Amino acid sequence: MNIFAIILTQPLANGLILFYNFFGHNLGIAILLFSSFLFLITRPLSKPQIESMKKIRAIQPQVDKLKKKYKNDKLKFSQAQAELYKQNKINPSTGCIFQILQLVILITFYQVFASSLSNNAASIAKLNALLYEPLKITQGVSLNTGFLYLDVSKPDLFNIPGVPLAVPGVFLVLAIVAQFLSAKIMVPYVTAEEKIAKKTKSETDDIQLAMQQSTMYFVPLMTLYFGYKFPSGLVLYWLIFSLGNVWMQASINGWGSLTPLIRRLGLVKSAGNNKNK
Repeated sequence: MNIFAIILTQPLANGLILFYNFFGHNLGIAILLFSSFLFLITRPLSKPQIESMKKIRAIQPQVDKLKKKYKNDKLKFSQAQAELYKQNKINPSTGCIFQILQLVILITFYQVFASSLSNNAASIAKLNALLYEPLKITQGVSLNTGFLYLDVSKPDLFNIPGVPLAVPGVFLVLAIVAQFLSAKIMVPYVTAEEKIAKKTKSETDDIQLAMQQSTMYFVPLMTLYFGYKFPSGLVLYWLIFSLGNVWMQASINGWGSLTPLIRRLGLVKSAGNNKNK
Protein backbone atom coordinates (compact mmCIF):
# COMPACT_ATOMS: atom_id res chain seq x y z
CA MET A 1 0.00 0.00 0.00
CA ASN A 2 1.45 3.38 -1.04
CA ILE A 3 1.91 6.38 1.24
CA PHE A 4 -1.04 8.24 -0.33
CA ALA A 5 -3.35 5.36 0.54
CA ILE A 6 -2.04 5.13 4.10
CA ILE A 7 -2.29 8.88 4.78
CA LEU A 8 -5.54 9.72 2.98
CA THR A 9 -7.41 6.88 1.27
CA GLN A 10 -7.43 4.58 4.30
CA PRO A 11 -8.61 7.19 6.84
CA LEU A 12 -11.38 8.43 4.51
CA ALA A 13 -12.55 4.90 3.70
CA ASN A 14 -12.59 3.96 7.38
CA GLY A 15 -14.31 7.20 8.37
CA LEU A 16 -17.01 6.61 5.78
CA ILE A 17 -17.64 3.03 6.92
CA LEU A 18 -17.61 4.16 10.57
CA PHE A 19 -20.39 6.65 9.80
CA TYR A 20 -22.14 3.92 7.76
CA ASN A 21 -22.14 1.58 10.77
CA PHE A 22 -23.30 4.26 13.20
CA PHE A 23 -26.04 5.85 11.10
CA GLY A 24 -28.42 3.19 9.91
CA HIS A 25 -26.21 1.27 7.50
CA ASN A 26 -27.17 3.60 4.65
CA LEU A 27 -24.28 4.77 2.49
CA GLY A 28 -26.11 7.88 1.24
CA ILE A 29 -26.74 9.11 4.78
CA ALA A 30 -23.15 8.20 5.73
CA ILE A 31 -21.77 10.26 2.83
CA LEU A 32 -23.89 13.32 3.72
CA LEU A 33 -22.96 13.20 7.42
CA PHE A 34 -19.30 12.33 6.87
CA SER A 35 -18.96 15.10 4.25
CA SER A 36 -20.48 17.57 6.72
CA PHE A 37 -18.01 16.39 9.36
CA LEU A 38 -15.08 16.80 6.95
CA PHE A 39 -16.22 20.29 6.02
CA LEU A 40 -16.43 21.37 9.67
CA ILE A 41 -13.00 20.02 10.63
CA THR A 42 -11.31 21.51 7.53
CA ARG A 43 -13.10 24.86 7.84
CA PRO A 44 -10.20 26.50 9.77
CA LEU A 45 -8.02 26.03 6.67
CA SER A 46 -10.26 28.48 4.82
CA LYS A 47 -9.79 31.23 7.43
CA PRO A 48 -6.66 32.73 5.77
CA GLN A 49 -8.52 33.01 2.44
CA ILE A 50 -11.52 34.73 4.04
CA GLU A 51 -9.30 37.16 5.95
CA SER A 52 -7.38 37.93 2.76
CA MET A 53 -10.62 38.66 0.89
CA LYS A 54 -11.80 41.01 3.67
CA LYS A 55 -8.51 42.91 3.59
CA ILE A 56 -8.65 43.21 -0.20
CA ARG A 57 -12.16 44.66 0.02
CA ALA A 58 -11.06 47.08 2.75
CA ILE A 59 -8.25 48.55 0.62
CA GLN A 60 -10.23 48.56 -2.63
CA PRO A 61 -10.57 52.39 -2.62
CA GLN A 62 -6.77 52.66 -2.48
CA VAL A 63 -6.44 50.18 -5.34
CA ASP A 64 -8.93 52.25 -7.36
CA LYS A 65 -6.78 55.34 -6.83
CA LEU A 66 -3.73 53.44 -8.07
CA LYS A 67 -5.69 52.38 -11.15
CA LYS A 68 -6.47 55.99 -11.93
CA LYS A 69 -2.90 57.12 -11.22
CA TYR A 70 -1.27 54.46 -13.39
CA LYS A 71 -4.03 53.89 -15.91
CA ASN A 72 -1.57 54.12 -18.79
CA ASP A 73 1.21 52.10 -17.18
CA LYS A 74 0.23 48.55 -16.27
CA LEU A 75 3.69 47.64 -14.97
CA LYS A 76 3.82 50.51 -12.46
CA PHE A 77 0.26 49.76 -11.37
CA SER A 78 1.15 46.10 -10.75
CA GLN A 79 4.22 47.13 -8.75
CA ALA A 80 2.26 49.70 -6.72
CA GLN A 81 -0.54 47.19 -6.07
CA ALA A 82 1.97 44.53 -4.96
CA GLU A 83 3.56 47.04 -2.56
CA LEU A 84 0.13 48.00 -1.19
CA TYR A 85 -0.69 44.34 -0.61
CA LYS A 86 2.67 43.86 1.12
CA GLN A 87 2.08 46.85 3.43
CA ASN A 88 -1.30 45.43 4.42
CA LYS A 89 0.07 41.87 4.76
CA ILE A 90 -2.16 40.53 1.99
CA ASN A 91 -1.27 37.41 0.07
CA PRO A 92 -3.82 36.86 -2.78
CA SER A 93 -2.78 33.21 -3.08
CA THR A 94 -3.63 32.52 0.57
CA GLY A 95 -6.31 29.92 1.13
CA CYS A 96 -5.46 27.64 -1.77
CA ILE A 97 -4.87 24.80 0.67
CA PHE A 98 -8.61 24.58 1.42
CA GLN A 99 -9.56 24.32 -2.28
CA ILE A 100 -6.79 21.82 -2.96
CA LEU A 101 -7.87 19.70 0.01
CA GLN A 102 -11.47 19.65 -1.25
CA LEU A 103 -10.28 18.33 -4.62
CA VAL A 104 -7.96 15.78 -3.01
CA ILE A 105 -10.84 14.45 -0.89
CA LEU A 106 -13.05 14.33 -3.99
CA ILE A 107 -10.44 12.33 -5.92
CA THR A 108 -9.91 10.01 -2.97
CA PHE A 109 -13.63 9.37 -2.60
CA TYR A 110 -13.78 8.63 -6.32
CA GLN A 111 -11.08 5.98 -5.89
CA VAL A 112 -12.98 4.42 -2.98
CA PHE A 113 -16.33 4.46 -4.82
CA ALA A 114 -15.02 3.39 -8.22
CA SER A 115 -12.97 0.45 -6.99
CA SER A 116 -14.80 -0.73 -3.91
CA LEU A 117 -18.53 -0.10 -3.93
CA SER A 118 -19.93 -2.38 -6.59
CA ASN A 119 -21.12 -4.89 -3.99
CA ASN A 120 -19.49 -7.86 -5.63
CA ALA A 121 -16.96 -10.08 -3.85
CA ALA A 122 -13.94 -8.51 -5.58
CA SER A 123 -15.04 -4.96 -4.72
CA ILE A 124 -15.75 -5.78 -1.09
CA ALA A 125 -12.30 -7.40 -0.90
CA LYS A 126 -10.72 -4.17 -2.22
CA LEU A 127 -12.64 -2.14 0.34
CA ASN A 128 -11.65 -4.50 3.15
CA ALA A 129 -8.01 -4.05 2.15
CA LEU A 130 -8.41 -0.37 3.11
CA LEU A 131 -10.35 -0.94 6.34
CA TYR A 132 -8.93 -1.39 9.81
CA GLU A 133 -9.69 -4.74 11.44
CA PRO A 134 -12.76 -3.72 13.56
CA LEU A 135 -14.46 -2.16 10.51
CA LYS A 136 -13.85 -4.89 7.96
CA ILE A 137 -17.01 -6.08 6.21
CA THR A 138 -18.04 -9.68 6.86
CA GLN A 139 -17.78 -11.95 3.86
CA GLY A 140 -21.11 -12.23 2.06
CA VAL A 141 -22.45 -8.94 3.47
CA SER A 142 -23.35 -6.19 0.97
CA LEU A 143 -23.31 -2.46 1.55
CA ASN A 144 -26.61 -0.62 1.31
CA THR A 145 -25.93 1.84 -1.54
CA GLY A 146 -29.57 2.88 -1.90
CA PHE A 147 -30.53 6.40 -0.81
CA LEU A 148 -33.97 7.74 -1.69
CA TYR A 149 -34.11 7.16 -5.47
CA LEU A 150 -30.30 6.94 -5.77
CA ASP A 151 -27.79 4.16 -6.00
CA VAL A 152 -24.80 6.14 -4.70
CA SER A 153 -22.37 3.90 -6.58
CA LYS A 154 -23.91 5.03 -9.89
CA PRO A 155 -24.46 8.46 -11.54
CA ASP A 156 -27.50 10.53 -10.54
CA LEU A 157 -29.30 10.34 -13.88
CA PHE A 158 -32.80 9.63 -15.18
CA ASN A 159 -33.42 7.80 -18.43
CA ILE A 160 -36.62 9.06 -20.05
CA PRO A 161 -38.13 7.05 -22.94
CA GLY A 162 -37.70 8.90 -26.21
CA VAL A 163 -34.99 11.21 -24.85
CA PRO A 164 -31.56 10.24 -26.27
CA LEU A 165 -29.57 11.74 -23.38
CA ALA A 166 -30.01 10.92 -19.70
CA VAL A 167 -31.44 13.76 -17.60
CA PRO A 168 -29.57 15.01 -14.48
CA GLY A 169 -31.16 13.94 -11.21
CA VAL A 170 -32.25 16.16 -8.33
CA PHE A 171 -29.00 15.98 -6.36
CA LEU A 172 -26.86 16.63 -9.42
CA VAL A 173 -28.96 19.70 -10.26
CA LEU A 174 -28.69 20.91 -6.65
CA ALA A 175 -24.91 20.44 -6.75
CA ILE A 176 -24.69 22.47 -9.97
CA VAL A 177 -26.80 25.29 -8.49
CA ALA A 178 -24.76 25.24 -5.27
CA GLN A 179 -21.54 25.43 -7.26
CA PHE A 180 -22.86 28.40 -9.23
CA LEU A 181 -23.90 30.20 -6.04
CA SER A 182 -20.57 29.38 -4.40
CA ALA A 183 -18.64 30.81 -7.36
CA LYS A 184 -20.89 33.86 -7.70
CA ILE A 185 -20.79 34.75 -4.01
CA MET A 186 -16.99 34.86 -4.21
CA VAL A 187 -17.20 37.75 -6.67
CA PRO A 188 -17.77 41.09 -4.90
CA TYR A 189 -20.09 43.18 -7.05
CA VAL A 190 -19.05 42.26 -10.57
CA THR A 191 -20.99 45.20 -11.98
CA ALA A 192 -18.90 47.60 -9.91
CA GLU A 193 -15.75 45.99 -11.24
CA GLU A 194 -17.03 46.36 -14.78
CA LYS A 195 -17.46 50.09 -14.21
CA ILE A 196 -13.92 50.34 -12.86
CA ALA A 197 -12.56 48.38 -15.80
CA LYS A 198 -14.25 50.69 -18.29
CA LYS A 199 -13.23 53.82 -16.40
CA THR A 200 -9.57 52.93 -16.10
CA LYS A 201 -9.33 51.28 -19.54
CA SER A 202 -7.04 48.66 -18.04
CA GLU A 203 -6.69 45.34 -19.85
CA THR A 204 -5.67 43.75 -16.55
CA ASP A 205 -9.06 44.52 -15.02
CA ASP A 206 -10.87 43.22 -18.07
CA ILE A 207 -8.91 39.96 -18.01
CA GLN A 208 -9.50 39.50 -14.26
CA LEU A 209 -13.19 40.20 -14.66
CA ALA A 210 -13.45 37.77 -17.58
CA MET A 211 -11.74 35.05 -15.52
CA GLN A 212 -14.13 35.59 -12.61
CA GLN A 213 -17.16 35.45 -14.86
CA SER A 214 -15.94 32.36 -16.72
CA THR A 215 -15.32 30.58 -13.39
CA MET A 216 -18.97 31.11 -12.42
CA TYR A 217 -20.03 29.03 -15.43
CA PHE A 218 -17.07 26.71 -15.92
CA VAL A 219 -17.20 25.10 -12.45
CA PRO A 220 -20.96 24.27 -12.61
CA LEU A 221 -20.52 22.90 -16.14
CA MET A 222 -17.59 20.80 -14.93
CA THR A 223 -19.82 19.51 -12.11
CA LEU A 224 -22.47 18.57 -14.68
CA TYR A 225 -19.91 16.74 -16.84
CA PHE A 226 -18.47 14.75 -13.94
CA GLY A 227 -21.99 14.08 -12.67
CA TYR A 228 -22.63 12.10 -15.85
CA LYS A 229 -19.45 10.07 -15.40
CA PHE A 230 -18.96 9.53 -11.67
CA PRO A 231 -20.93 7.86 -8.84
CA SER A 232 -23.66 10.01 -7.29
CA GLY A 233 -21.95 9.57 -3.91
CA LEU A 234 -19.43 12.14 -5.16
CA VAL A 235 -22.28 14.47 -6.07
CA LEU A 236 -23.56 14.27 -2.47
CA TYR A 237 -20.10 15.12 -1.16
CA TRP A 238 -19.70 18.02 -3.62
CA LEU A 239 -23.17 19.31 -2.76
CA ILE A 240 -22.36 19.44 0.98
CA PHE A 241 -19.05 21.24 0.44
CA SER A 242 -20.61 23.72 -2.01
CA LEU A 243 -23.47 24.55 0.37
CA GLY A 244 -20.93 24.83 3.18
CA ASN A 245 -18.88 27.30 1.13
CA VAL A 246 -21.99 29.39 0.42
CA TRP A 247 -22.94 29.45 4.11
CA MET A 248 -19.40 30.28 5.23
CA GLN A 249 -18.88 33.10 2.72
CA ALA A 250 -22.33 34.62 3.33
CA SER A 251 -21.96 34.54 7.11
CA ILE A 252 -18.49 36.08 7.13
CA ASN A 253 -18.06 38.16 3.98
CA GLY A 254 -21.64 38.78 2.86
CA TRP A 255 -23.39 37.74 -0.33
CA GLY A 256 -20.89 39.14 -2.84
CA SER A 257 -22.34 39.69 -6.30
CA LEU A 258 -25.61 38.09 -5.12
CA THR A 259 -26.24 41.03 -2.77
CA PRO A 260 -28.53 42.99 -5.16
CA LEU A 261 -30.67 39.88 -5.75
CA ILE A 262 -30.85 39.08 -2.02
CA ARG A 263 -31.95 42.65 -1.31
CA ARG A 264 -34.56 42.54 -4.06
CA LEU A 265 -36.00 39.30 -2.74
CA GLY A 266 -35.99 40.73 0.78
CA LEU A 267 -34.43 37.52 2.12
CA VAL A 268 -31.95 39.43 4.25
CA LYS A 269 -32.43 42.99 5.44
CA SER A 270 -29.66 45.30 4.26
CA ALA A 271 -27.73 42.31 2.95
CA GLY A 272 -24.08 43.09 2.61
CA ASN A 273 -24.36 46.68 3.93
CA ASN A 274 -21.72 46.03 6.53
CA LYS A 275 -19.99 42.99 5.16
CA ASN A 276 -19.34 44.19 1.63
CA LYS A 277 -17.98 47.62 2.40
